[in-house]
Amino acid sequence: MIITDTHTHLYSDAFDDDRVEMVNRALEAGVTRFFIPAIDSSYTNAMLQLEKDFPQYMFLMTGLHPTSVKENYKEELNHVEDLLSQRKFCAIGEIGIDLYWDKSTSDIQIEAFRHQINLAKQYQLPIVIHCRDAFDEVFKVLEEEKSDDLFGIFHCFTGTLEQAEKAISYNMKLGIGGVVTFKNGKIDQFINQIDMKHIVLETDSPYLAPKPYRGKRNESAHIYKVVEKLSELYGISEDEVARITTENSKTIFGF
Repeated sequence: MIITDTHTHLYSDAFDDDRVEMVNRALEAGVTRFFIPAIDSSYTNAMLQLEKDFPQYMFLMTGLHPTSVKENYKEELNHVEDLLSQRKFCAIGEIGIDLYWDKSTSDIQIEAFRHQINLAKQYQLPIVIHCRDAFDEVFKVLEEEKSDDLFGIFHCFTGTLEQAEKAISYNMKLGIGGVVTFKNGKIDQFINQIDMKHIVLETDSPYLAPKPYRGKRNESAHIYKVVEKLSELYGISEDEVARITTENSKTIFGF
């Protein structure tokens, strides 16, 4: 069984004390493909080091996270462009809009999101979207920018069935992680109405650990709890969940 974690922050300092052991636990659990989202320039060296330490398994994105869109956002976007001109990345991400932490930056968040969508089109790369308290704003940008060459993943999807269908209409897969195991997560109530061809797995580790690890540090090995839950909800084997979602990840990332 090959499992793909399409979104994990393995360079986080939360793993500084046991990163090698943590990656090995994931490998033993069948997770052999780790897609690593960017946040801002302060994490670039740690991401490159992660790739150097585990070259067979780590696939790096580049991008500016919406909560890092501050006064220096144009410098940060220049950093993203510089990296794209120097080497290959698997996606532009994570990008998007987050109005949970700071609504005052909404205008420049939207500008940065749109700019990075255009970079993705230029480099023929998928996007990985972060959306928190901002479905309407994200969908408005996607509607304005939609095209055959815009595609990607709606990371950590926590919306309604209607919002899921709308995200899919914009060529987005749904990134499903630990929230599907939460009693109050709600997506477990409708996710089996979505064809699994639209779903990829993720952990967002070290965040959003699934039950029974909720509230603790998440890690990629815990993705098996997401596999178990989706197997239960869809009425198919865990092997089949892993196979389909890994194939879906290949259609997005191209390998």
